[in-house]
Amino acid sequence: MATAEQGAENDADEAPGPTDEGRTPSGRHGLSGEPGPSGQRTPSGQPGHSGRRTPSDRRGPSEQPGPPDRRTPSERRGLLADASLSAVLAGLITVVVSCSGPLLVVLAAAAAGHLTDEQTASWVWAACVGSGVTCAVLSWWTRIPVITAFSTPGAAVLVGSLGDYSYPEAVGAFLVSGLLMALVGLTGVFGKVMRRVPPGIVAAMLAGVLFSFGVGLFSALDGAPVAVLVSLATYLAVKQRSPRYAVAWALLAAVLVTAVVPGIDASSVDIGLTLPVLTAPEFSGSALVGLAVPLAVVTMASQNAPGLAVLAACGYRPDDRLLITATGLASTALAPLGGHAVNLAAITAAISTGEEAHRDPRRRYVAGVACGVFYLLAGVCGAALVGLFTALPPELIAVVAGVALLATFSTSLAQAVADEQGRDAAVVTFLTTASGVTLGGVGSACWGLVLGLVTHLALTARRRRGGRREPEKSA
Repeated sequence: MATAEQGAENDADEAPGPTDEGRTPSGRHGLSGEPGPSGQRTPSGQPGHSGRRTPSDRRGPSEQPGPPDRRTPSERRGLLADASLSAVLAGLITVVVSCSGPLLVVLAAAAAGHLTDEQTASWVWAACVGSGVTCAVLSWWTRIPVITAFSTPGAAVLVGSLGDYSYPEAVGAFLVSGLLMALVGLTGVFGKVMRRVPPGIVAAMLAGVLFSFGVGLFSALDGAPVAVLVSLATYLAVKQRSPRYAVAWALLAAVLVTAVVPGIDASSVDIGLTLPVLTAPEFSGSALVGLAVPLAVVTMASQNAPGLAVLAACGYRPDDRLLITATGLASTALAPLGGHAVNLAAITAAISTGEEAHRDPRRRYVAGVACGVFYLLAGVCGAALVGLFTALPPELIAVVAGVALLATFSTSLAQAVADEQGRDAAVVTFLTTASGVTLGGVGSACWGLVLGLVTHLALTARRRRGGRREPEKSA
């Protein structure tokens, strides 16, 4: 067994095989070809599917690449054995992207609420620590790359409304919002709805979400042409020989080029540990209606829905009850420390769930664990993190994110238009999501799914009516 695994690892390191390699006859990885997870434990103690074993469960690794939770405790050698440089770097890049632009939205919300420096640092601490714990624990437990983050759309909602309430009232609203999301997760209704969405629409939504990052890569040519061209050239050159490390080398090239350019002001970086500040919650009807409900709705629609879709698009069958309930409870626990919401990541999740993290989907969970560790490090240094990402040039973040998501974008776009009958609905989904429109506080990713589904249902109903009329005409 060890020899076979080592050989597979060597092949993955050197051979840039196509994305369809290792898939089941259904065209998807064995991870998604299995029955949906029920949260039960198998006889071997592994989570992810029911304890019943089918004939396909008894096949060896050479016949069918089964999900990671098929491995027995003796075969599961642990994190160190499954770890790879590409997965760890994917986790690092995920945190870098998550803590750049989204963190600025949190800082803007804190300024709108007139928070003190200590309260703002505690908010960052709670957001990063909550994301880190849920990332690491859920990824290790489920053996899939579960990437969580603090709610950026939720923070955007708070920018315009947080100033109308006292900070203790806001904390009480955060707590209630977390409970609402946990209760929704327990029902399982949210996951059932998401599983009925056609795969082409899901892939189109993901491509639309990533579109701005691809455009941002080349838009950065105005401010940092050398960094963009060197990073892209490095990525393409390394990808020909060792695809797993192409993003790592591109990241290193971009950092080195940016480091020699003058203009980075690191004087605002305050080195030191951040201590959370406990605030007793206060509950008011106006804050519950004006903050708690909008925060929960926006987070579920704009973060958790696309987050589940990203995992599905990458071939996984996540346990929606477990993931949404866990992130909701984490939001509730961290609310007194300033955390507004922890949820499934959508955009940044694509960095750690695709083939760039690892060719073997069973080993990508390491990227989720690594992401959690880096989140925790960012949390304990929350004050320094605020200064650091304020000092970094935005072009560097754009280059890193754009290069890291190139492969995932191209794969999603190809999957979106693969089905000719569902192509119109996929195009509507892609264009709506890529537009970045926000209606009623709900982001474009959710509206893309909604309009894509409406288009799909309308065209499907029309084809069904046409199919029923044909026999009458022939008669």
